[in-house]
Amino acid sequence: MDILDDLEWRGAINQCTDIDGLRELLKNKKVSLYCGTDPTGDSLHIGHLIPFIMLKRFQLAGHHPYILIGGGTGFIGDPSGRKTERQLQTSDQVEHNKKALTNQMIKLFGTENFKIVNNYDWLSKIDLLSFLRDYGKSFNVNTMLSREAVASRLKNGISFTEFSYQILQAIDFLHLNNTEGIQLEIGGADQWGNLVNGVDLIHAKKPDEKAFGLTIPLMLKADGTKFGKTAGGAVWLDPKKTSPFEFYQFWFNQDDRDVVKYLKYFTFLSHEEIDDLAEKVKTEPQKREAQRRLAEEVTKFVHGEEAMEQAEKMSKILFSGDVAQLSVDELKQAFEKVPSVEVSSEPANIIDWLVDTDIESSKRQAREDVQNGAITINGERVTDESATVDPNAHFDGKYVVARKGKRNYFLAKVTK
Repeated sequence: MDILDDLEWRGAINQCTDIDGLRELLKNKKVSLYCGTDPTGDSLHIGHLIPFIMLKRFQLAGHHPYILIGGGTGFIGDPSGRKTERQLQTSDQVEHNKKALTNQMIKLFGTENFKIVNNYDWLSKIDLLSFLRDYGKSFNVNTMLSREAVASRLKNGISFTEFSYQILQAIDFLHLNNTEGIQLEIGGADQWGNLVNGVDLIHAKKPDEKAFGLTIPLMLKADGTKFGKTAGGAVWLDPKKTSPFEFYQFWFNQDDRDVVKYLKYFTFLSHEEIDDLAEKVKTEPQKREAQRRLAEEVTKFVHGEEAMEQAEKMSKILFSGDVAQLSVDELKQAFEKVPSVEVSSEPANIIDWLVDTDIESSKRQAREDVQNGAITINGERVTDESATVDPNAHFDGKYVVARKGKRNYFLAKVTK
C-alpha cells in the first residue's frame, strides 16, 4: 500500500489538485513537501495536529518534510476561517511566538530529514513594485474574490491587507519550489483556495513544473460539533497550557463513535492493530481499550514516553481512588481543573469539614454520605462521623483531596 492509499484508508484526504499526477510522482521519487503555520500564538493546539500528522506520515515514509513558520505572513493575518479581522501583532510578539512554535515542531519532527523555514526571510525582501509586477499580475481579482476565505467576509468587509494574504502564501510555495525543490503543499480544508493559488502561480512561472496541493478533511465529532474544542477551550500542545495528564484525559474520554476515526487519523498504529481495536469497541465498549490506546499514542507523540506513562499512572490512581500514591506535583497536575477551596491547617471533625468546604450542603447530608461510605479523604474511606480531617497528614501539608461517590473529586488547599 502506497502512502496515498494509506491516507485514503485513514480518511485523511479531502481535496487534491491532481491526485493521479501526485500518485505518479510519489511512485518515482521521494518528494519534498511542506505545511505552514503562522505564529499567531505561542503554542499549537490539537487542531494544528491535523495537517502535521499527515506531514509526519510522509516523513516516516522517507519523504522530506518542511515546516514553514510564517514570520512574514504572521504580520498580515490569514482571513481563513475568520469572520473578523485579526489583531495585528507586534514584531516582538511574532518573534516570541515563532521561537516557541519552532521548539514544538522540533519535538514533533526531530532534526533528521526535516527543516524549518521562515517566510520573513524572503517576503521581507520584496519591494512594492516587484510585488505588483512579478506576482500581482498573475492573480485575477474575480478569482480571488471567489475564494471561500474572502467570499465569506465580503458582507462585513475585508481589508486589503488580509485580502492580499493569499498572494503571499502562493509566493511561499513558488519560493520553496525554486529554492528547496518542494512540490507538494499540505493544509487544512479551509486552505484549499490558498493551495490552488500556489500551484497556479508555479505553473504560471514554470509551465512544466509538477506541483500539487493536498488538503485534509474538516474534523467533526459524531455529534456534528468541531473537533478539538472543549468546555475549557482549546487543548494545547504546550504542557504549561494543557498538562500531559489533561491532554491524555481528552483523548481517553472520546466517544465510542469517534475513537476509531481518531485512531486512524492521529496514531501511527498499523491497519491490523486499528481493526482489532475497532472490534473491541463493538464487543467490549465498557473496557475502553481503544480510547486508552488513542490516549497513549497521541500523548506519547506530543509529550514523550515518560509524560505519557505518568499521565496513565495518574489516571489509574484516580480511577482506583488511591490518591495517596500521587506526588505533590502529580496532584497539582491532576487536579488543575478540579473545584478547589482554601482550608485551615487546623484538624476538624469530618462532618464540619465537609460542610465548611461546601462539599456537602448540610450536616444531615454529610452524615448520610459518611455513613453510606460515599466519602474518601486522601484515598481513605471515612465511615465514622466522629473522624477527624488532619490537613497536615498528606501531600506535605499543602492539600487535602476529598472524593464523593466514584467520580466527584474536590481539592482543598491548606492555608497556614
